[in-house]
Amino acid sequence: MKNNINKIRKEKGFTQVELANACGVSRQTINAIENDKYDPSLTLAFQLAHCLGLTVDQLFLYEMRGDVKE
Repeated sequence: MKNNINKIRKEKGFTQVELANACGVSRQTINAIENDKYDPSLTLAFQLAHCLGLTVDQLFLYEMRGDVKE
């Protein structure tokens, strides 16, 4: 899932370590999320949004897959 966490984190003046500590995860987890290598749980997505002062939909871009029927 695409996200804007790296950009927003830097704009807000957080390091990966600071954001990770605020959310109770490792710096490696933040790095993996920022590099689209790991999709966070819903709980972590809300924690990230809260720590950055935004909503989940401001941080993450959901892309529909072709095999999903509407």
